[in-house]
Amino acid sequence: MEIRDLTPDDLDDVLDLRKRSFGPISGAEAERWRHTVTPTLGEGRYLGAFEGGRLAASARLRGFTQWWHGRPQPMAGVAGVTVNPEDRGHGVGTAIMRAVIDRAAAHGDAVSALYPATTPLYRSLGYEHAGARHMITLPAESLRRIRPSGEVELRRMGPGDAAEVLSLLHRTHAAARSSGPVAWDENAWRVWLSNEDDFLYLAPDGYLVYRWNGDDMHVENLVAGSGETARALWSMVGSSSSIARKVTAPVAPDDPVLWLLGERSTDHVTQVRWMLRVLDVAAAVERRGFPAAVTGGAVVSVDDPLRGGGSYRLEFSGGSGTAVPADGGGGGGGGGGGGGAALSVGGFSALYAGVPTATLRRTGLMSGDDRHDELLDTAFAAKPYMLDYF
Repeated sequence: MEIRDLTPDDLDDVLDLRKRSFGPISGAEAERWRHTVTPTLGEGRYLGAFEGGRLAASARLRGFTQWWHGRPQPMAGVAGVTVNPEDRGHGVGTAIMRAVIDRAAAHGDAVSALYPATTPLYRSLGYEHAGARHMITLPAESLRRIRPSGEVELRRMGPGDAAEVLSLLHRTHAAARSSGPVAWDENAWRVWLSNEDDFLYLAPDGYLVYRWNGDDMHVENLVAGSGETARALWSMVGSSSSIARKVTAPVAPDDPVLWLLGERSTDHVTQVRWMLRVLDVAAAVERRGFPAAVTGGAVVSVDDPLRGGGSYRLEFSGGSGTAVPADGGGGGGGGGGGGGAALSVGGFSALYAGVPTATLRRTGLMSGDDRHDELLDTAFAAKPYMLDYF
């Protein structure tokens, strides 16, 4: 088996692979896909596995920014992992994912995330369930009853506003100490903001992307940095309630709209789960944000057969964290010999995403010394979510 970077000459074969795995796509969808993926070819972010010169599998790395406790860092989003029907069950998926993990690390990413079609494959490679995309269904009428509390300047937006949207996301997620949400790069935002089927509005501290979905409405993205803007954008969606009966929207688990609704007795929420993998323990901890009030240290041993684990001394202070080798080595090798709590790389990835230590211990993802469990829970506490699917 040969695993190599894909080229423009491979795209017809990749489209055939996608059709065999996910079903037919329209000509317009195929062209939009080509336009989106072509830039990644020259960046070493699209890999293919070949058997005797025939494409057997492919996988793409998307370059995202992801926030953890309000601090942004680069994140490798794995998408389009596809294996030909006749090549499944022969280790091809595992082989290309190993290559993807190595490539993501080579790009300097310390964390990686994906939406799994199947859990066992990705769990075997160190990914673990971390958060979800929460899709809520609301009566349009309930949104119409949300009244703006002040004057909010709204205008239509388009591809030229991509840089402003990115700047807005950085300000908003930092202020909210968000964990999990991602931002596309500026070029991807320009493509998205040129979709003629979407309606797009920009405020000084928020934006809205929505479309009609049959007789109902679908919000693709709504981000607001203040209560006034949240009210203005949600009430704009609700203003179509004379026609639309329902609105579906991705929201944070504690999105303000859930408290702005006049009536809320039962939430109709669908969760699409995503998984996280820490690729570099030291860099991932250094790049993550932590509660400013947390001060202290703990030793953890991380077993990562693919990337090399080790024993690390974690220190938290002033909203930042560090992870340095606790055994006098370079952090490489297996579980290390520095004592403390012991975690698989999947277990550490789940801890990083805020999964409580009690849960990790009861599921076998964590063992050993429990003296610092409360500190770890407090430092890594999070309610991770994403508004975007990739």
